Amino acid sequence: MQAEGGTRSLAEEAAAAFTAYRDGHAEAMGTLVDALTPLLWHTARAQGLGAAQAEDVVQNTWLQLLQHQHGITEPGGVLKWLLTTTRREAWASSRKTRREDFREDLTDAGESAGSGSDETLDVVLRSQDQGLLWRHFKELPERCQALLRVIALAERPDYAQVAQALGMPVGSIGPTRGRCLAKLRNALVGDPGWAA
Repeated sequence: MQAEGGTRSLAEEAAAAFTAYRDGHAEAMGTLVDALTPLLWHTARAQGLGAAQAEDVVQNTWLQLLQHQHGITEPGGVLKWLLTTTRREAWASSRKTRREDFREDLTDAGESAGSGSDETLDVVLRSQDQGLLWRHFKELPERCQALLRVIALAERPDYAQVAQALGMPVGSIGPTRGRCLAKLRNALVGDPGWAA
């Protein structure tokens, strides 16, 4: 889509399509879905989800938009709403999967504990390390958290879309990511629980 005098940002395209949809143009939802699904899928994948889980999360996000469309008072905020909802859905899906995996690990470790295995201890230590990592991650500035959530785990992030979604210059994404990761690394190295 192009505006007079130039190209519209992804946020402007999303706002225009969402407004058109709410004004009764059902086909505008297709435009919105086509424009934003790749970014939403990438956002879900950046949270560490597999392809199938990411697809489920994106589908649930679109369903939630339809259910809560009237709660979005400013169409210009629809992109942010979709990204936030995608992240929350991805975290919930990831937590559920981790709980299931952890239960399986504990069951497997418990079954092998009788044979003198140290797997139970390994499971507990791995869980503690993950908790410590996420605690320090949550202490990072919000900008770092948002950026790392979108691109840190992605194989090939689309910096142009990331820049538009986060309101950052494309050229600052790499250096900012490096500084954010350095802050996280320094926090972990300085934590006696991590060193142990």
